[in-house]
Amino acid sequence: MMAERGTYEPLPQSVLFCCDHNSVRSPMAEGIMKKLYGTQCYIQSVGVKNDMEIDGFSVAVCAEIGVELARHRSRSFDEMEDWGDDLSSFDLVLALSPASQRRALDLTQFYHLDVEYWPILDPTGLGDHREARLALYRQARDQIKDHLIARWGPGIDQDAV
Repeated sequence: MMAERGTYEPLPQSVLFCCDHNSVRSPMAEGIMKKLYGTQCYIQSVGVKNDMEIDGFSVAVCAEIGVELARHRSRSFDEMEDWGDDLSSFDLVLALSPASQRRALDLTQFYHLDVEYWPILDPTGLGDHREARLALYRQARDQIKDHLIARWGPGIDQDAV
């Protein structure tokens, strides 16, 4: 339903998601946005730190909606340039944690670059059993998906997620 597209903001050319460790929220956001909008936009993610691998619960709840995260490799802002991405080349930085918002604002103070904060639930360490944890990770995943669709529309494959 591309005719509805006018009611949404146009996709930026490039988006960088960031959170604390690039192991839960930002990889989920990267994967979901790629699934929704394909190659219409360049999408990456980073963390303030790179001290954790991709979270298994994130992999599981994203697999439920057809988003593959198992091959994601966590990286930090500091490693980003080593991987071929320059922060100044992104049109929009979406911070999913307060610490990542502060880091992104520090790093972008000399660039003309928009940094926004999306308050997404941090499900890590919450829930007292597997199903409770999965429910919290699904809640974070769905918050991300809802933010994306509210901003840029249902995407190229409305049944994708």
